[in-house]
Amino acid sequence: MLGALPFIVITLLVFQDWPPLRRWDLSVAGEVAEYGASHPDVVHFWQVVAAITVPWSARAIIAIIAFYLWHRRARVLTIWLLVTAGAELGLVQATKAIFERPRPAQMLVEIDGWSYVSAHAAAAFVLAGALGVVLPSVRGWRRRFRLLVTLPTIAVVWIVSVDRIMLDAHYVSDVLGGWALGLAILTATSIGFGLRPGLRRRRRRTPIDHDGASVPTRAAVIVNPIKVGDGVAFRRKVNRALALRGFDDPLWLETQQDDAGNAMAKRAIENESDLVLVAGGDGTVRVVCAALAYTGIPVGVIPAGTGNLLARNLHIPLDLDDALERILDGRDRRIDLVKVHGDGLDTDRFAVMAGLGLDAAIISDAPPQLKAQIGWTAYLVSAAKNINHPSVRVRICLDDDEPVERRVRTIVVGNVGMLQANIPLLPDARPDDGLLDVVMIAPRRVTQWPLVFWRVMTRTKRTEMYLERFTGRKVEITAAVDVQRQLDGDGVGPGRYLAAEVEPGCLVVRVPKRR
Repeated sequence: MLGALPFIVITLLVFQDWPPLRRWDLSVAGEVAEYGASHPDVVHFWQVVAAITVPWSARAIIAIIAFYLWHRRARVLTIWLLVTAGAELGLVQATKAIFERPRPAQMLVEIDGWSYVSAHAAAAFVLAGALGVVLPSVRGWRRRFRLLVTLPTIAVVWIVSVDRIMLDAHYVSDVLGGWALGLAILTATSIGFGLRPGLRRRRRRTPIDHDGASVPTRAAVIVNPIKVGDGVAFRRKVNRALALRGFDDPLWLETQQDDAGNAMAKRAIENESDLVLVAGGDGTVRVVCAALAYTGIPVGVIPAGTGNLLARNLHIPLDLDDALERILDGRDRRIDLVKVHGDGLDTDRFAVMAGLGLDAAIISDAPPQLKAQIGWTAYLVSAAKNINHPSVRVRICLDDDEPVERRVRTIVVGNVGMLQANIPLLPDARPDDGLLDVVMIAPRRVTQWPLVFWRVMTRTKRTEMYLERFTGRKVEITAAVDVQRQLDGDGVGPGRYLAAEVEPGCLVVRVPKRR
């Protein structure tokens, strides 16, 4: 409301014909027209400026910055920028159409359309506010860098606004209304997306030992360099965020092609780390979490992969910057892991889901290059390719119950329940309930898949022959033939046997605070 108040006040004053404002508008417009008539070279200069600073130039710059941020995996900031630019375009046009204010009678250029508000001023203000104020503050740029960005963007706003007045294309109040509308848009979108520009975190006090000496807090950062786009910028950002919170220089560890994080997690344990941050895909997260089970060391998941299922289910933002801030200022939570073994597999753990059948085939067949380009939607391509994946006869034994036999397309054992796009595959699954949730999906024909999808999306708990759910503490699955298997989105090869058992509360994770 405070952000919108200046625009409301200026709009009321303009269309109530407040005498002082009206006299000011007419006086400036008259003086500019008289000056322009005797100085055609000056008018030509401002026409050139107008051609360069059209509103679409500002919107194009925002789109380019948004594309760059998307490439850097700053998804929340990308969407915020695009929504802000879209709101500016839509609200400017709506305002013009609603009020239909004629332009000054003595314009020095020929321009169609209505005068209030100035689209040039509004677009320039949004560009300056987004790129010169909000974005640098949210991303934690140093003060001198923020200044280097802020000053030029403010200069652009002034140049664009003066150009509108010097060409007599707008009244002064049109320009002020454009600024006020830009302020209202920036305020609304920034608050709506939870951005907090200008706030600086207080440095936390360094812990004190019994002898009164300071004990620096240690952190380790395990990174999959393939998944994290700009490694140098990411490292600088993490170091700065940790330093602001009283951490010592962190131990940086990169995963290798033949080790997704096991040796790195052991190094973090030997380092006596107080916090381990892991930035990578679900495979890296799974390996690190498995190694840190029962250690009591909190794990902070910074999503950088294709699925990021553990982060999604722990309500960690998928934007790298936002996730880092929310984790470091978050709380510790104990969750379960699941111990798993099978034929041809060493005993291992997973944190999200294990699968046998169609889901594992989809994961195994998703092209890595396509996943890198379009993210988790690459799985949709693989799903279409495997839509006719054959069913298989399996025997399932939950806890100490009698085994049951089914012919299924896929079986998923979950510690959590949400897939990408918030698909509630296991709606009752909780990462800290000490239980496994099992779903068996068995449509007999391709035409039954839409009904299965509908049942999943509506969280139907009714047991049907093509969608059954179970819960227990351990489960054993034996297939009649070799089928593909997966752990947390990583294919682990075909086999016939998979056994899983929950390990309650064995992992501490750092999650955002409740709001």
